[in-house]
Amino acid sequence: MAVVASGRTVPKPGPLTVDDLQHTPDDGRRYELVDGRLDVAPAPVFLHSRVESRLAIHLGVLAPDECEVVTSPGINFNSDRSHHRIPDLVVIRAEDEESPYLTRPPLLAVEVVSPESVFRDHHTKRREYAEFGIPSYWVITPDRDKSSIIELRLEDGEYAEVSAAFGEEVFETDAPFPVRIVPQWLTAPGDWRACIGGPEETA
Repeated sequence: MAVVASGRTVPKPGPLTVDDLQHTPDDGRRYELVDGRLDVAPAPVFLHSRVESRLAIHLGVLAPDECEVVTSPGINFNSDRSHHRIPDLVVIRAEDEESPYLTRPPLLAVEVVSPESVFRDHHTKRREYAEFGIPSYWVITPDRDKSSIIELRLEDGEYAEVSAAFGEEVFETDAPFPVRIVPQWLTAPGDWRACIGGPEETA
């Protein structure tokens, strides 16, 4: 095995662990581990970052006191720390906060799809997050014309799609707490704070 350090590859016997991530370059890319192997993703583009930021703000306003919304936390999926993922956003129980990395399943994991992460987010991470026991998983595809949210929930150890919303439709769920989101306002310019939750519900 090998680890990247200062732009060069350094041989290392055996699988990599999170300790080896300290030697990865500070280049804006995301370094994760899958069974002791590096999985590297490029730095997110602006639209991706906008979705993360708006979603974190919106969920943070709605979250009850016992929950915390966190962007890009490192999560160790196994005890030997050779499987390490960094979801774009998670919701955790406040009591599950840990440092330096989380080790318990969050209530919700969210991935914002980039062109190079389509298979990883829809298939690889879907399987990994289900095996780790994350109850809810959202896959968000940003698009200036018609963004979308797909909600998956854990059923008998596997994810099942339970809802989806596109463009100006209202995405609504009660997990991990009641949320309403209009996907288009995760990306569209304008007064997104006033519009992201959709029209006010009437009694």
